[in-house]
Amino acid sequence: MDIKTYLSQKCLVVESALATYMLPEDGPLANHIKAMRYSLFAGGKRVRPILALATAEALHADTEALMPVACALECIHTYSLIHDDLPAMDNDDLRRGKPTNHVVFGEAEAILAGDGLLSFAFELLAHPDTGQAIAPTAQLQIIRAVAKAIGPIGMVGGQSLDLAAEGKKIPFAHLKLIHSYKTGALITAAVQSGALFGKATTDQYQALTRYGENIGLAFQIVDDLLDVEGSTEELGKTAGADVERNKATYPAFFGVDKTRIMAQDAIKDAIAALDGFDDKAEPLRALARYIYDRKK
Repeated sequence: MDIKTYLSQKCLVVESALATYMLPEDGPLANHIKAMRYSLFAGGKRVRPILALATAEALHADTEALMPVACALECIHTYSLIHDDLPAMDNDDLRRGKPTNHVVFGEAEAILAGDGLLSFAFELLAHPDTGQAIAPTAQLQIIRAVAKAIGPIGMVGGQSLDLAAEGKKIPFAHLKLIHSYKTGALITAAVQSGALFGKATTDQYQALTRYGENIGLAFQIVDDLLDVEGSTEELGKTAGADVERNKATYPAFFGVDKTRIMAQDAIKDAIAALDGFDDKAEPLRALARYIYDRKK
């Protein structure tokens, strides 16, 4: 299939839904909402919401009522980028080819913009549109899966471990833990959300979780490679930042060539996890290949 066309079409659908659900820039909170919208609509591949939609489609589900969940995933991802870029974290000035949120709005407002997006995401996760399409227990399972993925044993915990490891020699097992928490957990939760919405069987859910875990791993490995091989212009963010901060990465452990093989292996394992699914899962297979081939 033509994955670029698929992604472009799905991205437009997600953008339209975000525009529908996101608060407008007016009233006494106009500046706060402007800061939220600045990063939310700054571009991006919308991989996490598209993964949720594609997973539900693989289970032959109508995805219209899943859109609030898809938008919530993008709000959470955007919040994490805003906070990652803060001076107290990675101290980056460029994101998606534009000045980072704290550069434009100041550090305090950037923190609040991230907080606002995170909080608003849970309003979307509990949206009645989704609740009318699936059982309340399934909607609660989605909320729990996402909350777990972004909390202390997920994305936030991974960021804490990542910061603590800067400039230190850590074992490879610790690097894998950082990556699985910081990047892999939310990607896996996006897939699990689509699976729960699509009423996956136990076997299907387990297979899709394996798929999510492997593409999450591949995504971070490729990120590590792009930091070494990409340019600031291509990436839309500062290239070489990992080396400058003396961060542990896959290329630092294994070199570029072996790291690329490890990314390929993770993609193969992800696609193999989908063996029990029909052609409706072809977008998921193509998305796995896209994650490996991407240039930013």
